[in-house]
Amino acid sequence: MKRTIQIIGILSLSLLLHTQQETHDVTVINIEVPVRVFKGSQFVDNLTIKDFEVYEDGKLQKVEAVYLVKKTNIEREDTEMKKEEARKKFAPQVSRNFVLLFQITEYLPKIGEAIDYFFKNVIMPGDNLTVITPMTTYHLKSKALEALPKEEIIKQLKEKLRKDALRGSAEYRSLLKDLEESISGSPSDEDLQLYRLLLRRLENLRCVDEKKLLEFGDFLKNKEGQKHVFLFYQKEIIPQIDPTALNQLMSQHQDKPHYILMLLELFEFFKRDISFDVNLVKQVFADSSISIHFLFITKTPPQRLSVTSLQPSEVISMVERSEDVYSAFREMAKATGGLTDSSANAASSFKRAVDASENYYLLYYAPKGYKADGKFRDIKVKVKNKNYRITHRAGYFAN
Repeated sequence: MKRTIQIIGILSLSLLLHTQQETHDVTVINIEVPVRVFKGSQFVDNLTIKDFEVYEDGKLQKVEAVYLVKKTNIEREDTEMKKEEARKKFAPQVSRNFVLLFQITEYLPKIGEAIDYFFKNVIMPGDNLTVITPMTTYHLKSKALEALPKEEIIKQLKEKLRKDALRGSAEYRSLLKDLEESISGSPSDEDLQLYRLLLRRLENLRCVDEKKLLEFGDFLKNKEGQKHVFLFYQKEIIPQIDPTALNQLMSQHQDKPHYILMLLELFEFFKRDISFDVNLVKQVFADSSISIHFLFITKTPPQRLSVTSLQPSEVISMVERSEDVYSAFREMAKATGGLTDSSANAASSFKRAVDASENYYLLYYAPKGYKADGKFRDIKVKVKNKNYRITHRAGYFAN
């Protein structure tokens, strides 16, 4: 987060014929960097301003203030200024905005345990919460969270998430059923047109929308305080024609080149390329000072059965295909100082991410020779003479 202070300076210039006073506006940008330092899995909480080094685009900067924060409390302040002067200049905001984002196709009991843990051990008075399900977004203000008993909030949220996950995956399941029927038997030209329409609809459901990601980053950028996003992403199980069935179908329909082409298109279809600019999204989220914690749920839904035979489909098999999205979101988490965890136990992953997020340092520095040229500035934080694991946002746009 960038903080701007206007300084009015009066400069007296002696000229040859007369003396003139001029007033100049000088813009000083203070860069705020939330930093987490770990020795193994333990947060290191005994560091001072002298322990840190901050580099911007490879150039060493002067650290002007360091605040140790635990949950919403400033535990220690380290600056050469008076405390009152420093807090006024840097204005550290320790209020919290939580976002629980569920990209799931099935509600799992361990997700319910994660929700229990969050409301019983994490969220506090003054915190704001946004919950994003596969179908809609729920905003829970601090006052609303205090108005109802926690058990009632937990119950309602679980019910909404369970229903939204089912509704969100219903269209996908329906399309898979239609797709399987379109490649069975002896398809007509109309069937082939339907097939291509189904493929386009499936791709729209599976794509990651860059515009929405950037809008989400801008939405959170305007929030005061610290911003924590916990992304629950369930391993993606997608359909693929069984190779043996593919060969059999191609042999049965050698006289129908359009049908053969359709089968080959289907076989290659789910080898998806990431459709959004990963580097741009990383920079936007880092600039917004958002910590994204990517929680990859490896537990998969049960194998889909044929609706007629109640047996696994003989034509389409379900395979895991999440490596492209996993890599992209892992990079986003790293660029924002967040954690990536992969487990079948969503509750334990969530606890680890929460523990990692609740303790941090706020570092402040004023970049040397700052220019508002709109370019992205890379930030690198180090701890002198220590081989600690350090997480922080990757940089900011100099606007």
